[in-house]
Amino acid sequence: MRTLTLQIFGLLFISLNRAHGLNQFPENFVVAKRNNENPVTLTCDTETDGAVTWKFHGEVMEDVVLQANVQQDGRTLTVSDVDTPMLGQYSCWRGGEMLSSTYLLLEAEEEDELGSPILCRAKSYDCRFMCKWINSGYKAVRLGLGQNCTEGGRSCHWVSSSDELPDGGFQFELSHSLSPFAEESTMLEVTAEAFTDLSILRATKRFYLRDIVQPDSPQNVRCQKVEQALNVTIDPPSSWSVPHSFFGLEHEIEYMLKDNGKTERSSSALITKRISKLRVRCRDSLVLSTWSQWTPWKNVTY
Repeated sequence: MRTLTLQIFGLLFISLNRAHGLNQFPENFVVAKRNNENPVTLTCDTETDGAVTWKFHGEVMEDVVLQANVQQDGRTLTVSDVDTPMLGQYSCWRGGEMLSSTYLLLEAEEEDELGSPILCRAKSYDCRFMCKWINSGYKAVRLGLGQNCTEGGRSCHWVSSSDELPDGGFQFELSHSLSPFAEESTMLEVTAEAFTDLSILRATKRFYLRDIVQPDSPQNVRCQKVEQALNVTIDPPSSWSVPHSFFGLEHEIEYMLKDNGKTERSSSALITKRISKLRVRCRDSLVLSTWSQWTPWKNVTY
């Protein structure tokens, strides 16, 4: 066991970390928990024998100063009392060859008062759904689906997004393997990792697919005069699950009266003909999902 003699020059390393700040996820990284006294172990990824030299941001460890104790034992490096000055890139070398590189990152502080930063929506019961990361201030965000991602498994399939929203969030499209015709008994688990500088925030959201279903607005609306009433025919959105006989939708019609300009609503397809315009929305008739957005107002002439 060889202990590196270290001096405390925190300000120097704060400046160094800022100079080596990241704006995307590194390929290999280890996350140290905040206020955790357990040391973090970094391992040189090599199958060959021989001594290795560890570097921090490209500088040989003996030539740099850290704010905590660091111990090297062969191909492993142990960092204790992890804090901001120790965050960054650690690499192991043999001669002039870099064998592997790992970033030491710090778990970001959670912001519980903001609620979940993950919002998800499915347009139908098909295999795809959308999620948004709504917290701004993060340079990169990725999402993973399933328990393996929740537990931080190495085989998790992460979905990254280059679709940054105007408010600073990110949008993702995820796929699941649930059958749309079977009774849903398994919750979906979406895990997000949000990266900024040298910190990572992890968040997990669990839900049933039926709880996030919100259809698109109905596709077409037609009106036909039937004696003293109007019969309103509404076509489901093109994105809705098929067959429509199995995936039924219920509709709500909002219309404006000609006489006084007041608005009323009806769940029946037959409404009074004394209206000037109308709009409609829909939702799953079986599980009473979230209503779709209203269609634009449509002038009624006959």
